[in-house]
Amino acid sequence: MSILIDEKTMVIVQGITGREGSLRSKYMKDYGTKVVAGTSPGRGGQEVNGIPVYNTVKEAIRAQGSIDMSVTFIPGTVVKMAILEALDAGIKYIVSPAERVPLHDIMEIVSVAKKEGATIIGPGSLGLLSPGKAVAGWLGGNVEWANMLFQPGPIGVLSRSGGESGTLPWILKNGGLGVSTAIHTGTEPILGMSMADYLLLFEKDEQTLGVAVFGEIGGSQEEEAAEVIKAGEFTKPFVIYIAGVAAPEGQRFSHASAIVERGRGSVPGKVKALREAGAYPVETPKEIVPTLKRLLNL
Repeated sequence: MSILIDEKTMVIVQGITGREGSLRSKYMKDYGTKVVAGTSPGRGGQEVNGIPVYNTVKEAIRAQGSIDMSVTFIPGTVVKMAILEALDAGIKYIVSPAERVPLHDIMEIVSVAKKEGATIIGPGSLGLLSPGKAVAGWLGGNVEWANMLFQPGPIGVLSRSGGESGTLPWILKNGGLGVSTAIHTGTEPILGMSMADYLLLFEKDEQTLGVAVFGEIGGSQEEEAAEVIKAGEFTKPFVIYIAGVAAPEGQRFSHASAIVERGRGSVPGKVKALREAGAYPVETPKEIVPTLKRLLNL
């Protein structure tokens, strides 16, 4: 199956008349996603890529009916307004590709989403893709590349790196496996969904047999995943490659969340926590497929 998005998911694109909104909405629609509407204040009544444009999210819902997910192609400095608008309209899943979102804005967005029972993917997420079903955001880049990199299969994929988010799906495909859903978790220091949160969803999906992860130095996502595994809340094979083993403590990277400080976030620390929890860290990405096959008796 898949998590969060499939061929039935109704999607709206906020900021659809902008450069990114226009370009990425075409990709999503061409891939097969049910993009039923877009919004852009003051431009209601137009069409973009054959998708009707409305002034507000509530106006789009009145015209189109229930909408499951919004993708917000809005600059980081003002994305809070768009996400709060979507939450107020009752949308339960929001993909936020924007980076450099003010920290206090993220905190407010995440707090409101929790109160509304909604899920924020990102901020700073390229999105998610369920092969052969749908994509939200620009994960995969274009239809040709998405079809080449992402093959349907039984492995959930999480990537902390946007640039490497196609690496594991490609490796899995070449190794005779495939992907149920692939997700770029996001780059901001605070995220609406952590790696641990996604694991709970993959645990419930009967057709996801294991999870492969492209991790990174810095932050605590991998340690949080280890806690879920250790607690028995995620019981499937978890195989992870963590980039940045040679970086010294205190090294800062391009990602705001990829910082190693005060003994937390180092690759050795993450590997130790994961191994003690029963996960399977590997030294190179090419080890992921044989490790999964061994664990799954394939």
